[in-house]
Amino acid sequence: MPPILRSDHPQSAIFQNIKYPHADILGVADQLSEAEAQQLQRIHEFLQIEIRPVVADYWDREEFPFELLPALAEYGLGEIQTSDTSHLFRGLVYAEVTRADVSLSALVGIHNELVLGLINDLGSPAQKEQWIDGLKKFRHVGCFALTEPEHGSDISGGLSTTAEKTADGWIINGAKRWIGAGTFADFAIVFARDLADDAIKGFIVEMDRTGVSSTKISRKMGLRIMQNADIIFDNVCIPHDNLIPGAETFANTNDFLCSSRAWVGWQAAGIQLGIFDRAREYAVTRQQFGRPLAKFQLIQEALVRILGNATASLSMMTQIARLQEEGQLEMPYSALVKATTTRLARESAAAGRNIGGGNGILSEHELSKLMADTEILYTYEGTYEINSLIVGRAVTGISAFV
Repeated sequence: MPPILRSDHPQSAIFQNIKYPHADILGVADQLSEAEAQQLQRIHEFLQIEIRPVVADYWDREEFPFELLPALAEYGLGEIQTSDTSHLFRGLVYAEVTRADVSLSALVGIHNELVLGLINDLGSPAQKEQWIDGLKKFRHVGCFALTEPEHGSDISGGLSTTAEKTADGWIINGAKRWIGAGTFADFAIVFARDLADDAIKGFIVEMDRTGVSSTKISRKMGLRIMQNADIIFDNVCIPHDNLIPGAETFANTNDFLCSSRAWVGWQAAGIQLGIFDRAREYAVTRQQFGRPLAKFQLIQEALVRILGNATASLSMMTQIARLQEEGQLEMPYSALVKATTTRLARESAAAGRNIGGGNGILSEHELSKLMADTEILYTYEGTYEINSLIVGRAVTGISAFV
């Protein structure tokens, strides 16, 4: 079997004398079945050889590479959530996509965890028939519209977008912010407060309906390929059948939000694999004072710190995958790994950029790109502080939120 999660290009000679050439130094991926291991290896090589080398220019220009979607679909990245695979495999795939590019991993993760997965589990038969097949192949793209301009961490209690049931359908009014793929999605899964019973419900709102407008959020420091949007819903009328039947109460979506928070933990593990790859490659190949940077003790210590953080993150996420297999994942677990792995990723990103020295601030060497993208992982799906308070409430029985 070919090596799993290797860091080097298949034709590269610079790693021939390295005893442990794989960032997954403790062999987390070795727990996969042979079939899943081989598929993961194929995905890894595709992402590293065909995707990673071309995305930096899109990142610099804040553009989305639409032409890459068919290839992502060919490797099954549009239907991870509905595949008959282990949770460990799915998590490692998310890590591998992040290792190549964080923005594409955000698209793949949100697409699977919060759009495809939600419609597949909570949607009506008609909604599934209309959207599922296209979503699996990225012929359709949806977005998940929950966050609002004035409500992020407090969204469950402060959500202000409204839905009013009339004889002609539901009337949606409100605004959403930071919505990934919101500039080009075919539809949005919109959460709105029903004026009749004050319950938060989920609706499918096609983006070409009258009254829907979206504006790209520009000049982001990271996640620059992902097209985040401000979306306005101005008296948007949708059919009664666009109410997602399994999402008639916000509580029904908690499992998806819990899983998506854990998914960011896989992103944090994956970006650290990428940081280690790029930092080690730079340290081995860059010559200073007549010898490679890797010869210096401080550089070796920094590389080991990055590898240790990445390994700790992978190990935590392996336990999350086990809990998911057993149906035992709960929000405090997801909050703990999201807070911890992104904190470790922040440290790893700073160490990696520092290894790059002056060149480390150039996106062409990727270390500054990885550092900027890490800040997004640290912030979205609940900030470090919010996730810490969720865990703090669980371990003390005392809430700091009220």
